[in-house]
Amino acid sequence: QVQLVESGGGLVQAGGSLRLSCVASGSILSINNMAWYRQAPGKQRELVALITRGRSTNYADSVKGRFTISRDSAKNTVYLQMNSLKPEDTAVYSCNADVIRRDTWKSLTYWGQGTQVTVSS
Repeated sequence: QVQLVESGGGLVQAGGSLRLSCVASGSILSINNMAWYRQAPGKQRELVALITRGRSTNYADSVKGRFTISRDSAKNTVYLQMNSLKPEDTAVYSCNADVIRRDTWKSLTYWGQGTQVTVSS
């Protein structure tokens, strides 16, 4: 089995910063893409940022220049540094990883349970 566990969410004032972490554990041979998604109340889930195994990155236009995604492959961990936060960044943030399992050598996509980020104005 593979698990993803996020941490680092919370309540912050507009203009503040938060750093999210997501650790993958279990039967992992390697991880390809890792990503952060978010879902605000009444809205569809959206991709916030993605990082490939080779550390290429993509960002949603709404977060470019404010958020930075990074990863530590040795620790199977992905981070999201969020600066200059705005009230519209309020959402549940979930991580996602394309994992090649050690036991089956098959690639599957796994999700974390999500962490709440609330930005007050």
